Amino acid sequence: TSTLSDRSLTGRLVCGTTLSTLRRHPDSRLAELFSGQPKLLTDPQGRFFIDRDGSRFGSVLEFLRSDRLPVENIQEVYEEAVHYNIKPLIKRLEEAPQLFGELVGRQQFLSRVPHYKENIEVLIRIARADAIAARRSSILICVLRSEEDLGCYDDAINRLEADKESVVTFGPWKAAPSVRDLLDCVKMDIQSRGYQVSVEPHAAERSFLSKSYNFFHKLTFTWW
Repeated sequence: TSTLSDRSLTGRLVCGTTLSTLRRHPDSRLAELFSGQPKLLTDPQGRFFIDRDGSRFGSVLEFLRSDRLPVENIQEVYEEAVHYNIKPLIKRLEEAPQLFGELVGRQQFLSRVPHYKENIEVLIRIARADAIAARRSSILICVLRSEEDLGCYDDAINRLEADKESVVTFGPWKAAPSVRDLLDCVKMDIQSRGYQVSVEPHAAERSFLSKSYNFFHKLTFTWW
């Protein structure tokens, strides 16, 4: 029997298990850690240390023991399964309803939006730079749903009275989700990083003769 102590910033969890359980899937990183001479530090009591969140590791052990899947914190356990490369657990979790829509639906859509992940990082970087002595930071997003919208981009950006240099552009993409869906994804992914954000259409000034575009939206970070 081996005793593991999972360390995290929030505390410590001691788990008792066997080497055969840890080595159940030989091609996993977890099995590799405990194959031959264990590659982990131990404490004076001989307990192995794994510097991961212990509350998640219990669910990983439960699957290794009994093939039982977790019923909560699915995303967090999935991240642990990926970290330890436990392929059967990864596959089972990806088929669970809680992850299926995220991986097959949302992530597949976002993979068709050019530079999506990079744009999220740009939005956060701009907002943080504008946060000095401010309660809120606002950034304009330009969402181009189609190639036709892209053809109108130059005219739309030239008519924009706001700061054109800081506008972050998404699209176009070839998938069914709408502009609203894309904006929901932007908001969701930024909020998952711990930020408080809201999105609303940018109210541009209009004149009777000038053509207007609905490409622009205001993303607002609230700091306090």
